[in-house]
Amino acid sequence: MSLWERVRDLPLQIDGYELETLGFEVSSEFTRMTTVVRLHGDGEVGVGEDVTYDSEAHEAVAAAGPVHPLAGEWTLGGFSDHLDEVALFDGEPRMHAYRDYRRWSYESAALDLALRQAGMSIAEAIGREPGPLTFVVSTRTGFEEWRRLYPNLRFKLDAEEEWTDGVVERIAATGAIDVVDFKGHYRGTPVDLEPDPELYRRVAEHFPEAFLEDPWLSDATDSALQPYRDRITWDAPIHSVADVEALPFAPRTLNCKPSRFGALRRLFDFYDYCAESGIALYGGGQFELGPGRGQVQLLAALFHASMPNDVAPAVYNTSGPQPGLPTSPLELEPRATGFLLE
Repeated sequence: MSLWERVRDLPLQIDGYELETLGFEVSSEFTRMTTVVRLHGDGEVGVGEDVTYDSEAHEAVAAAGPVHPLAGEWTLGGFSDHLDEVALFDGEPRMHAYRDYRRWSYESAALDLALRQAGMSIAEAIGREPGPLTFVVSTRTGFEEWRRLYPNLRFKLDAEEEWTDGVVERIAATGAIDVVDFKGHYRGTPVDLEPDPELYRRVAEHFPEAFLEDPWLSDATDSALQPYRDRITWDAPIHSVADVEALPFAPRTLNCKPSRFGALRRLFDFYDYCAESGIALYGGGQFELGPGRGQVQLLAALFHASMPNDVAPAVYNTSGPQPGLPTSPLELEPRATGFLLE
């Protein structure tokens, strides 16, 4: 039985829903905003989180309130089909990926609610048990301070134009890097990085054990990375099984960000496909501020607990280096019913 078949027929009663906007001031120039979706039904509440990277989109949702026709008696699969017909945005969002991010907030809330109404946990529903969760920290600042406070901490780092041989050698000497992200598939964002075959080669050579995530493969960069294809992974382009099949070569490992898939069926079909194809996975988050963080941690613990998952506790993103934070691996405490942590 497929993963989707295990949950699609769960009964789902929705009486109404409400929204809550969360915000965190990352800097004077950027406030991270998300929207928590709470679906109500039969005395239970299911939650999800919209991780769209557009403050104006969240403000528009808050101003409009709960306007979508979601109430009714559904199955989880029937509700997902219904969302195909619901205009979750008023017009086209700034990035097409935001459609999936917002869809995920309603789908994950529906899964949480359906499981609560059935008196089941996500682990029970899909027949898996979460393991101790290994995590890495993704950071652009404070690397040395994080290392001083937590000598055993592992990292995912974004490659940068300024990474000369000396810089790369110094970072590599720490032996603490599990993933280097080339950000090759981003356009028009603050983290864009121009494809550079020399930088790609330098990183691949100096980090012989690290995954090499999201390179942009031109003739020149593909040639530079040809000897290291077994460590090349993909993140931003992956939204479905079809995206995996469209890659230029079969991957050994992929980064799985649940919100990129939008619909639960697409995510669960992806999990099944990777298991059948022998593709290893590690997880990633989207700077969640609310319950979405625990949900991606729980999925990582269920499907790839021992991998370098970029799902550190949210405090790593919001506090900066400080002592006393939870360390890897995490022993999660899932709720007895639903799709959420305690």
